[in-house]
Amino acid sequence: MAAQIKGLYAVTPDLADTAELLCRAEAALRGGANVLQYRNKAAAYALKREQASELMWLCEVHGVPFIINDHVLLCLELDADGVHLGGTDGDIAAARRLLGARKIIGASCYNSLALAERAKAQGADYVAFGACFDSATKPAATSAPLELFAQARPLGLPMVAIGGITPENAALAIAAGADAVAIIGALFDANDIEATAHTFNNLFTHTTTS
Repeated sequence: MAAQIKGLYAVTPDLADTAELLCRAEAALRGGANVLQYRNKAAAYALKREQASELMWLCEVHGVPFIINDHVLLCLELDADGVHLGGTDGDIAAARRLLGARKIIGASCYNSLALAERAKAQGADYVAFGACFDSATKPAATSAPLELFAQARPLGLPMVAIGGITPENAALAIAAGADAVAIIGALFDANDIEATAHTFNNLFTHTTTS
């Protein structure tokens, strides 16, 4: 299933309104999002569980992997497709032991090839580098050079670009070697989420990677 980490990787915004969150997620999935990650840093556990459960059902309908950000136990409880771990979100090897071999585990590697190598050794299925561009979601995020994608290609894992990615600059990350682009604001704040999702996916058809 990790091979499905490609194209548009949609990451949900922090929304307390579950109905609104589902509406936006549905539009992204109709537009062709290939992966959906549930990310809500502010919600209490009960709301996270409610929202994740509803989003997982949407992903099943559309046949795309459903990833939960940083919460291994919630992933285990709901039997989601996988989890994405940041640098302070827990140990990858421990998550692999809990989740088993079939679940997807992604790892944020920021601007570090060494972190990506370590993540693979610990059992990660894909790695994410960023911020590739200035990010409104994380304005203080460490900048990651696009050259990292070529340097990390020998790892043989899908690579996700994240951070400040827009329809205008996503082609640069794709050309550098990113297999997927993770988008929050440029997708979910768009006036037409479905059309914007189509735009991002079309970039993978028309951009040649290095």
